[in-house]
Amino acid sequence: MEATQPVQRIFALMLALALLIIPSLAQTETPKKDAPPVPPPPPRLNAETYRDEAARIIGAALTDDTAYRRLAYLSDHIGNRLSGSTQLEEAIKWVVSEMKRDRLDNVRAERVLVPHWVRGEESVELLEPVSRKLTMLGLGNSVGTPPGGITAEAVVVRDFDELDALGEKARGKIVVFNAPFTTYGQTVQYRGLGPSRAARYGAVAALVRSVGPVSLQTPHTGALRYSEDQPKIPAAALTIEGAETLRRMQERGERIRIRLRMDAKFLPDAESANVVAELKGREKPEEVIVIGGHIDSWDVGTGSTDDGGGCLVSWEVVRLLKKLNLRPRRTIRVVLFTNEENGVRGGNGYADAHKAELANHVLAIESDSGVFRPSGFGLSEDASPQSRSDVREIARLLAGIKADRIDPDGEGTDIAPMMKEGVTGMSLNVDGTHYFDIHHTQADTMDKIDPHELALCVATMALMAYVVADMPARLGR
Repeated sequence: MEATQPVQRIFALMLALALLIIPSLAQTETPKKDAPPVPPPPPRLNAETYRDEAARIIGAALTDDTAYRRLAYLSDHIGNRLSGSTQLEEAIKWVVSEMKRDRLDNVRAERVLVPHWVRGEESVELLEPVSRKLTMLGLGNSVGTPPGGITAEAVVVRDFDELDALGEKARGKIVVFNAPFTTYGQTVQYRGLGPSRAARYGAVAALVRSVGPVSLQTPHTGALRYSEDQPKIPAAALTIEGAETLRRMQERGERIRIRLRMDAKFLPDAESANVVAELKGREKPEEVIVIGGHIDSWDVGTGSTDDGGGCLVSWEVVRLLKKLNLRPRRTIRVVLFTNEENGVRGGNGYADAHKAELANHVLAIESDSGVFRPSGFGLSEDASPQSRSDVREIARLLAGIKADRIDPDGEGTDIAPMMKEGVTGMSLNVDGTHYFDIHHTQADTMDKIDPHELALCVATMALMAYVVADMPARLGR
């Protein structure tokens, strides 16, 4: 018996192993002969693997003044760029030429028809209780007055509730909306909707206190939106100083009479274009990250902050990455949209022209809040949890320049049409403390641009766009 014990032990061990293995094999489904092999899941993002590239990008952005010099040229030599103007078309031609000099990929101007609103001569004159000219700017898309202007008694209201309480007493009058600035989103409704709300009660014109927190006799223009079921009445912006003067006169019980003259009109739609250029992806060129701003501006100031700066930051991203020989897996496409200010024809036109490929648009980032010191990005509320996780991981690389915050408010007027089709949206977020001090005014000029803050915006946008374009797995998947 002793001689057979080793054999028995070996047999028992083999039996035990068989009992462990056989159930496992029995539970494994036999793959079909024609089934393709299942690829391993792509690795999740580890930001640390991009630490060297991040240092190169940030260092290059902070030591290269190309974006600042180009923005200065755009501001000083071309100036403001309202849709339909010769200045806008001059700017588009200049950008295309310079992008080709940069040897960017697929540089082109994609044709878009845009509205052509012309301001013309305009004035507001206070006739009673004293005679005085008031500083003003007609609101974009407004109709004009008859040739001799409109002369009428004015009534000042603080908000829509006061207008509604006034009701038919507004008939035949010029309604002045003197709504103090709270936030842009809350206050801009008086500029956008106020004229039609006043027309509902028979007002002959509307004047709107400028939508901004401060004024140095600097009126803010901007687009209005007429309601189709109400008459179109002329509308203009007054300075804060002017609106407050009229308020005090009304509170003293004084009769206010005003003469408004505006030659504003629409001409036939004009040809314009979105400017497009790329840094083509090395492995997945069909997958696209869009970055951009809008090349048009209002017809006052030089459009340096709104949105020349956003355009130059986006353009500089692809130029800088090309210079550094950092070509990501996916394509980074810069789009300088036309007609954001009074029609959004550029944003809608891009979404329509590229509808067939929007499923391959990984991300769209818009820069249209100025180029002040960046704090990070806003990411659209409907972004997937994985996308939010990926973006937060990438943002760790921006902690050194304090631009690593991710807020749940990523959006943009020009990328909104893409976002409606399912493209994830982001916004470059900056310190907006003084943005609305100059927004849509004559004060939006190049001297308001800080070259170091502009460079920080380039670094922030370039790093985010590069890593999203290069990460092994597609953002959010």
